[in-house]
Parts: sequence; C-alpha cells; structure tokens
Amino acid sequence: MTLARQIHLVRRPNGVPTLDDFALVEAPVADAGEGQVQVEALMMSVDPYMRPRLDADQPLGAPLLGGGIGRVVQSNNDRFAVGDLVRHGAGFQERFVSDGKGLSVLKRDPELPLSVYMHALGATGITAYGGLLETGALKDGEQVFISTAAGAVGSVAAQIAKIKGCYVVGSTGADDKVAWLRDEVGLDAVINYKTQDLAQALKDATPKGIDVYFENVGGGHLDAALPRMNVRGRIPVCGMISTYNGGGDGVKNLFSLIYGRIRMEGFVASDFGHLNAAFLADMTGWLKDGRVKYQETILEGFERAPEGLIGLFSGANNGKMLIHIAD
Repeated sequence: MTLARQIHLVRRPNGVPTLDDFALVEAPVADAGEGQVQVEALMMSVDPYMRPRLDADQPLGAPLLGGGIGRVVQSNNDRFAVGDLVRHGAGFQERFVSDGKGLSVLKRDPELPLSVYMHALGATGITAYGGLLETGALKDGEQVFISTAAGAVGSVAAQIAKIKGCYVVGSTGADDKVAWLRDEVGLDAVINYKTQDLAQALKDATPKGIDVYFENVGGGHLDAALPRMNVRGRIPVCGMISTYNGGGDGVKNLFSLIYGRIRMEGFVASDFGHLNAAFLADMTGWLKDGRVKYQETILEGFERAPEGLIGLFSGANNGKMLIHIAD
C-alpha cells in the first residue's frame, strides 16, 4: 500500500473555475490484485470539454475526470506487462489500480515524442480527423473556416484541410498565434478575433464563401460564419467554448441554415473508432514528414493540473495543454 496524490473538485465553479474549486489530496493505492494492474501516471491532458462536466457530471471529492498516458508498474493481468505504456481515462491520479477495462496498450513510434500521443496522435487528433473528413464530409479543394485554429484540435483540422488542397481561414486570439498559423502552418488567411471585427474580417477572407466551418467556439464565431456558408455547406460542431463558463453571445443568424440547406452536426471522438487504423497511418506519416506541425504547452508537476485547466479559458496555452508528471 502506497500513498499517491489526486486532484479533486471540491466546489462547483461559478463561471471560470478558480484554484479554490480544486484540492490536492493524498489517497492510499493498493497493490495490484488478481487480474489487476497498478499504473503510474506519466502525462495528463486538460481539455475544454472538462469544464461542462464540472457543473454536474464530475463528482465532488473524487479524482478529476480526464485521460492520460501511464506506465504499468505492477501486473497480474495477462493483457499487460510491467513497463507497458497505456492510455487511460482514470482521471487525475498519480497512481491507480485497474482491472484493465478502459486501458489500451500504446505502441509508440520511436521516432516520435510521447507527447504527440496526447494530441495529434491522440483524442484531439482523431477528433479533428473524423470531425472534418467524416462529419464535415470535406472534399478536396473546398473553402474551409476553422475557429480556434491554433488550438490542439483546430490546428490539426486546419492542417488536414491544407493537405486536402483546401483554402483555409483560421481564427485565433493572439498575434503570436496568428503568426504561427500564417508563417509556419501556412493558412491562407488568419483573423485575430480580439483585434479585428470578426464578421467583416471573415467576409473579406472568404470571397468564395465557406463550404465547411469547423466549429469550436459558438456565439459570435457561429454568427459570423453562418451568412458566409455556401449552399449545402456543413458545420461539424466540435465544441462551443464561448458558452462553457456561462454567458456568451447569442446567435442571430441561424435562419441561414434554412435557405442555405446547411447541415450542422455535433460529434465526439468515440464516433470514429472505425477510422482509427487509417487515422494512425495518415497522422504518423504527416507528423514524420513535417506536413502536420504542432505546439505544446507542458506544465511540469501533477499539482499544476487545475492551473492548466483554468488557463485554457484565457488562452494561456499554445496548442495542446499537457501536465507532465513523470518520465
């Protein structure tokens, strides 16, 4: 029996979460029993989708829900060997015991860093891949708009669209992110929605309209995109981060869906399990040949997980926000 730290939610947030909504606690971790494994956490992911969970789904006084990568340190389960890297959804715990359900062995390409399996080759990558290509039914050479295009999902979606020969416009909220998207990623136009009039800038940047709007924000972004959508355009809805902490701009242009025959459809990463083999092959190749670039914001130390989650809502991250726990 050992002690390990956990991050607990101790109070429902009112708006943007604060550090006082969370607590760092120690809890006993049993040795692995029959059919079980004990896993040491190596990296954890913090993501915008976690915020709505804090209002109801996340139990108080229990480990914060989330996913990560760990290493098996004890095993009495034939599916796992000591030393195996595993993906898990066991939440924010430095160590935990599992019967193997919800764990999958990670077969890592030695030419790629482990961290990419938390974003481009992880849930955010398959979200972008499936959301754009299947839900968004992207065709080569189309007109595409990506909101939060410098984020973990948006940046991958934008680059897939470029690989498919599309004209791609992205939005972001900081000049350094504008520069990265324009100069490194090679988007055709980039809008800083904090310093530009979004509706006018998007109109200017999309003279041929928009066939696919990859939606991450909602509110004003959706309102600006709807009048620019081409007939039979598609809006795959990945997220609506502008509404997660309450408030947010109202949407006035939903009538555009009618006469534009526009399809707007939500999705989650688990919808795309049937695409996993193709995704892994494509994304591994794109990363290794440099066609997909990425940024990471890695906070050192398990205890900084709440800081990482809160930082997502002020744009504190460039690309994927990760918590590094152990090597």
